Amino acid sequence: MSEPHITLDPGGLSQAQQHLRGPLEEQLNSALRVATERVRAEYAGEPVEQVCQRLLDETRAGLHPDIAEGFNPDMDEFCRVAVAIVRRDVPGDR
Repeated sequence: MSEPHITLDPGGLSQAQQHLRGPLEEQLNSALRVATERVRAEYAGEPVEQVCQRLLDETRAGLHPDIAEGFNPDMDEFCRVAVAIVRRDVPGDR
């Protein structure tokens, strides 16, 4: 699996959010990378659903509270990352 990343749909953003899209995506991706690394490193056989929820919680914890509050990712995509963690198929895994 390639490194997970978040891309915002410009059609779902307000004009102000569209102007901030680049920095916002950068913050979201940074939080997701850190969360993925942390969850992967601490993975101890939990089910995919639990890994998916932990990944979401860890990502939100790495965001500014205002951004975290409005962060509602595509959970199917988040769970794909969780499956990759469970299968040990995330960059950094050996």
